[in-house]
Amino acid sequence: MQTYISILRGINVSGQKKIRMVELKSLYESLGFENVQSYVQSGNVVFDSEEQDAIKLRGTIEAQIESTFGFSVPVLIRTGDDFQRIIKSHPFKDKEAIRVLVTFLYQRPDESKQEELRHYKDKVDHFAIGEQEIYLFCPGGYGKTKLSNTFFEKKLGVICTTRNWKSVNALYEMASQR
Repeated sequence: MQTYISILRGINVSGQKKIRMVELKSLYESLGFENVQSYVQSGNVVFDSEEQDAIKLRGTIEAQIESTFGFSVPVLIRTGDDFQRIIKSHPFKDKEAIRVLVTFLYQRPDESKQEELRHYKDKVDHFAIGEQEIYLFCPGGYGKTKLSNTFFEKKLGVICTTRNWKSVNALYEMASQR
């Protein structure tokens, strides 16, 4: 049995693609997943599954969401070990945690696009590219940054979704308590 953390992109934002967490939890349970727990309303779910192939798991969840709710939602899957690595590796340890975020990438982008992105500089906000995530430090807040999901999706050509540092740590705690 493997513990996974799934992060849905673009639900419950401005009244779009509404999914109540109790409904999402039921959907995951209907797929045979165990110990299903959701965290906040933005589509974070920690669960256990016998499935070892994260890509297959992602496809199963995406298909069931579309079948059940009638719209498509990208689902990003990570393990508890992935979250542990993300937390240990984050480059903004000396910064105010409330201003640190992680942008999760649906898949690893082409190396050439990553290299191109490394040359981008913002006067206020900072980022660092991880394995399949981007660390952000936004002193003025995420709502004011140019380094949004849309920015990274255009630059890297992959779907992404961002979570604040508090959520990243809470999801890791949930996964590690199993």
